[in-house]
Amino acid sequence: MNHDETPTRDTRAAAGARHTSAPHHHRSGARLLAAGSAVALCAVALTACGGSGSGKNADGTTTVTVGVAGNIFDMPIRVAEANGYFSKQKLKVKYVTTTAATGTSALESGSIQFLNDSPTDFLSAIGKKVPETAIAADGGGNPLGLIVSTKFAKAHNLTASTPAAQVAKALDGSTGGSSSANTKGEASVYLKAYGVDPGKVKWVSLPSPAADKAALKSNQIDWFVTSQPTPLAIQGTGDGVVVADSTKVTAWSEKEAGYGQIVVARNSYLSQHADIAKKFATAVQQATAYMNGNIDSTTVQSVASKALPGVSASVVKASLPQVGWPTSDTMTDADWTKTTTFINSLGALTQEAKITSANYTNKYLP
Repeated sequence: MNHDETPTRDTRAAAGARHTSAPHHHRSGARLLAAGSAVALCAVALTACGGSGSGKNADGTTTVTVGVAGNIFDMPIRVAEANGYFSKQKLKVKYVTTTAATGTSALESGSIQFLNDSPTDFLSAIGKKVPETAIAADGGGNPLGLIVSTKFAKAHNLTASTPAAQVAKALDGSTGGSSSANTKGEASVYLKAYGVDPGKVKWVSLPSPAADKAALKSNQIDWFVTSQPTPLAIQGTGDGVVVADSTKVTAWSEKEAGYGQIVVARNSYLSQHADIAKKFATAVQQATAYMNGNIDSTTVQSVASKALPGVSASVVKASLPQVGWPTSDTMTDADWTKTTTFINSLGALTQEAKITSANYTNKYLP
């Protein structure tokens, strides 16, 4: 979903003809992105947040540091650790929370070896000629939520079941919060799909979804868009109503938009540590396959609750199925074509995004 920033990168965030083994987690599209709030301090002091490199340990394992967004797209990596898939590969994982602004620089500096990234951030880096490669697609879909304030919902008779077209018309001329170009673009795609001019919205630029939330609660804005679980969590506290998501908004669906989440590594690291990359990608794919068939299991729900502190169990349970968890983390040209088309429609990048087979590979997957 970056995704944007949700809770760190919306994304963050989430084509082709790839199928999963569970119908309700079917992925036919490219992975989006994904989004959300991040610990910006980690960008300043990455070594303190998670280590500065990979290396052999006395017990024969190798420690790698991975950049995560602090949202539901992190779950395959968390599950891979919890289920022992990393330890089976003799890997130990440290985490650094990154944002759309800090993830690529952390990867290129070597502060992290792998980055769980949104397609928007990745394509932005590729457009700037940053030497990095996508090695796995570990989540599909566009798990966005549009949440309006309780005051706005009452004034316009909006509920969670209000049709998407009616919600869009209510937003005409309203005040919307925007904490990234990505989520502003996704909101605009939705409005235009129902004949509402995004230019008539009074946009308030805010630094993060957390700032969006505060502005919504104080009625400085009427609504904003970000990735789950933030919207559902706000609704759970009674401070807003989620009136649109990727199940209601066709333009946000994986089938129409592609999008998802990808694992990225810098090219120099891959050339020097191909064995570690293969071990990491293998463990992550095992985790997504496990999640595909066990999304409601105690293991997945417990891991998600620990990784998303302060988010209720019910919100976690409702958020996880909004992502397609693949049985195979492979990527295709068709996947990327659909994803780049959607991203270019958002106007979030300074130049049109392009991707070739030189920018991604499946060779590290089992």
